[in-house]
Amino acid sequence: MRLAERTLARLLARMIRRGTLALTFADGTTRTFGTPDPAFPDIAMRFADARVARDTLLDMRLGFAEAWIDGRVTLERGDIMQLVTLLRHNNRWEDGRDLARPSPTRKLAQRLGHVVKSFNRPGSARRNVAHHYDIGNALYRLMLDEAHMQYSCAYWPRPDMELGDAQEAKLAHIAAKLAITPGMRVLDIGCGWGGMAIYLAQATGAQVLGITLSAEQLALAKERAAAAGVADRVRFELVDYRDLAARGETFDRIVSVGMFEHVGQPQFATFFRACATLLAHDGAMLLHTIGRMGGPGRTDAFTAKYIFPGGYIPALSETLAASESVRLIATDVEVWRRHYAPTLHAWYRRCMERQAEIEALFDPRFFRLWTFYLAGAATAFESGGMCNYQVQYVLDRDALPLTRDYMLAGEQALLTR
Repeated sequence: MRLAERTLARLLARMIRRGTLALTFADGTTRTFGTPDPAFPDIAMRFADARVARDTLLDMRLGFAEAWIDGRVTLERGDIMQLVTLLRHNNRWEDGRDLARPSPTRKLAQRLGHVVKSFNRPGSARRNVAHHYDIGNALYRLMLDEAHMQYSCAYWPRPDMELGDAQEAKLAHIAAKLAITPGMRVLDIGCGWGGMAIYLAQATGAQVLGITLSAEQLALAKERAAAAGVADRVRFELVDYRDLAARGETFDRIVSVGMFEHVGQPQFATFFRACATLLAHDGAMLLHTIGRMGGPGRTDAFTAKYIFPGGYIPALSETLAASESVRLIATDVEVWRRHYAPTLHAWYRRCMERQAEIEALFDPRFFRLWTFYLAGAATAFESGGMCNYQVQYVLDRDALPLTRDYMLAGEQALLTR
């Protein structure tokens, strides 16, 4: 075994205590780490060449990920979700541990790269969105729930729910918080394939404008609204939120689900200033975003390079600080600690069941990349430092009822309609 392989073996021996990982290095040497535990996975993995250990040590996230994507790492027992689960569950965020840090040189390069990419001016924002969402609607049709095509965290009041039911529960939960009445003008910032906008029009009688920067999403959202019979109450537009704010329109309600993660730290104040400009004085807004349990951080190298260029997961502290700067009043904050994990597991299962179809759309390398992304994301919500925040905002403190009772009543009415 080479020095990098011996060093990695020592690191894995410290990291893995429950569950087992049998790792066969490029020279045929096999080392087993951990002890059997029925609550933890039992994995067998093989490195195709000696560079895998070196690349992994240089950056535990990007180096190993790229070796996996390139097929230089294979699993002989277990799958990628189980492997990442084994590593994450042995190093829970609450325990104060983390995977090994990148080398100083790469760490500096990542920081500099993140600063450059995170500014997300309108032109770069469009390119960043296209990177992820304009890869074709076919993949998302295979992975997401059929009824609403929600590419964001579902709501799981019961663990035995189907994905579609959990996504509808999320939509009802949000609609109830916004207290929408018929005829209200609602803006959906980052509308995806139109599921939220269509639901709000059907369930509340609102007039909804959904905006996106993805041409693929726009086309399908319009098609879905027409099929749902709400094209007269729902319209979609390919426009940046900053440009929309400059037009002078105002809305009774604003909702944004799974879009704030794409804004980028330097644009937080700009985002909330635009929202305050777009929101009627007696209106209300609901922001749903992935968030960090701790303080501000930075986007990991794999996500920045392959999944969400320009993206950043905000801490609650910096989210509230940015909204406070434009006098948006945070009237309700809800933390979803685990809801994204079962959502991501459901997407992962659907992808695994449709592996042949996804590889036919793209190739095996893309399938390895995509499932690695889903596995890493799922375990980040189970054992890492990720959660979801829902923050309700108003400009006028009297815009909504003083207690939360109306939310529960409204949610039950929507779910039983």
